[in-house]
Amino acid sequence: MSIDLTTLNEKQLEAVQWNDGPLLVLAGPGSGKTRVLTYRIARLLNDTAGERFRILGVTFTNKAAGEMRTRLEALLKTGKDRALLTTFHSFAAEILRQHGHHIGLKPDFTILVEQADREAVANEAMKMLSEDVADTISGAANALPVLDKMLAECSNPTELAERLAGHQRKEFLSQLFNAYRAELIKGNHLDFASLIGMAVQLLEERPAIAKQFQRVYRYVCVDEFQDTNETQFRLLCALVPAERANLFVVADDDQLIYQWNGANPKRLQELLKRFSMGTVQLPENYRCPPAVIELANNLIIHNLDRSAGKERLKAHKVSTTDSHLRVFPFGDFGQEVAWVVSELKQTPPDGRNHCVVLGRSKKLLDAVIAECAQQSVPAYIAVRKSQFISAPVTWLHAALRLANARQDREQLRKVCKAFYSLEGNNIRVEDVIAASSFQSGDYLRGWLEAALGQETVSAPTRAFLEQTKSTLLERGDHWAFIEAAFLWFDALQNHPTAVDAVFDEYQEEKEVWKLLQQEVIQQYGKSEVSLHSLLQEFDLRSKEAPAPKDAVRCLTIHSSKGLEFKHVYLIGLVEDQLPSWAATKKGDDSFEMREERRNCFVAITRAEEALTLTYAGRYFGYAKAPSRFLTEMGITV
Repeated sequence: MSIDLTTLNEKQLEAVQWNDGPLLVLAGPGSGKTRVLTYRIARLLNDTAGERFRILGVTFTNKAAGEMRTRLEALLKTGKDRALLTTFHSFAAEILRQHGHHIGLKPDFTILVEQADREAVANEAMKMLSEDVADTISGAANALPVLDKMLAECSNPTELAERLAGHQRKEFLSQLFNAYRAELIKGNHLDFASLIGMAVQLLEERPAIAKQFQRVYRYVCVDEFQDTNETQFRLLCALVPAERANLFVVADDDQLIYQWNGANPKRLQELLKRFSMGTVQLPENYRCPPAVIELANNLIIHNLDRSAGKERLKAHKVSTTDSHLRVFPFGDFGQEVAWVVSELKQTPPDGRNHCVVLGRSKKLLDAVIAECAQQSVPAYIAVRKSQFISAPVTWLHAALRLANARQDREQLRKVCKAFYSLEGNNIRVEDVIAASSFQSGDYLRGWLEAALGQETVSAPTRAFLEQTKSTLLERGDHWAFIEAAFLWFDALQNHPTAVDAVFDEYQEEKEVWKLLQQEVIQQYGKSEVSLHSLLQEFDLRSKEAPAPKDAVRCLTIHSSKGLEFKHVYLIGLVEDQLPSWAATKKGDDSFEMREERRNCFVAITRAEEALTLTYAGRYFGYAKAPSRFLTEMGITV
């Protein structure tokens, strides 16, 4: 079976047909980079039918990885199981599931996603500090940002000590770093910041393990490379042998907007130098109207640290109307927001989800959400949700965690609390623990027996709990248990005595659970997903529900990256907003200002059909000047 490549342009085809060796694809916004990446993986798989090696495709978000998997399935009938399309964090978790015992981790480690859980670990770590440095920083909440920075830059204690040479707080920082990592491993925990660093440590200190992954994954493909921090870059270096560097990297230094999270414009140059990479540029933009492309080119040329020889974006679309670009000034922010929302109100309901309001800060977007409520315009603002909150799904998640770690007191507490909400039966944690001491300390078994011993348990619940003894407790069949649990929840919800408040957000979270579960199955295959890998993958994914179909999206510029909308409203184009106050303070030649310019570049290039730019004279009681970026784009203010 051959893959049809006739729809690719000349530069896209050159990238897709690249075989062995390292290649950097400089892909501008809307240039079809995901398409190129997927077609290249599909072509390699198709051309090597019958071989056993695999291809690793790494990106930053589960959404992007899922999109690549969907496209690959459309291109190939067979062989797609030889590609693992995943995220940096998910792949690091897979490495540690297989080999984490070398650094003291068990395969069923948990990933801490709640701030309170991480602070608890940091508090324990700070108790281990010597007296002469113990008062250097006050409180775990203040320690975590320091730890995150160290964990993003260093993978082991020895390296940290070398980097801190001569630092006035060297002893404190070294002790804090070592104690926090030790406390994580002691509890069989990881967090987002330590996950990749510990995988890097493992691969760098044990070359035999790294070579094993190198043999399995002969080709490595990376999306959005410009956003990598130091440990993510080192993870790639450990996975790609210098003598056989089949590394295919897609990046755009004009869209590097995560410097605050460890991304650095110099890393692209380091990549080119380390692997002596060839380069293919994809400047043709298939997304934006020509008027928007002209603004984008005018703006980004003011950044002088761009890749050498970077080509200007070229508009593929032909302009058919004068309404692609609009710019409106207002007296104050209230007038600006009221006008934007009144415009959105005139949009047909089935077209509102194709509109987005972008702002540099959530504070600006909160005002838009409030005005939408005032004018009865459905609106949605994305907020990352790390945990389930409805009683049924909370119970399910906690029960699975308890099945995975049979002496986890916190999960037992959650199971008891959620069960009380569902059934009204008060099962005390202390009673379960005491009874479990006679059963090898198995809290799940102890809880099930306590629940079944309750005389007032309803008939549907009793039947489900009896079934759970077989599915989850004895056979460890988490798939059958999950399916039965949702049938139980539905039966409880439809029972005449059900309390409505208990099922608030249940249907929404049920759909989210099903979506996340399908993502994990699609990534690994159902038979390969163990209970602890399912729980870890859930920890790595946000639990937020998809945006309602009739709602206007309100997004920060950072959260809009990778998305596109028919109509983009970019608000707050004034000094101290976009660019930010911090960048304005640092000056026009600062790296902060260059990143703010890239923020603006990313925002305007989300537009497929129309772009509306707005600014006002006053924000939150303060007079503001129009953004310098308006002038740089060629707009007269």
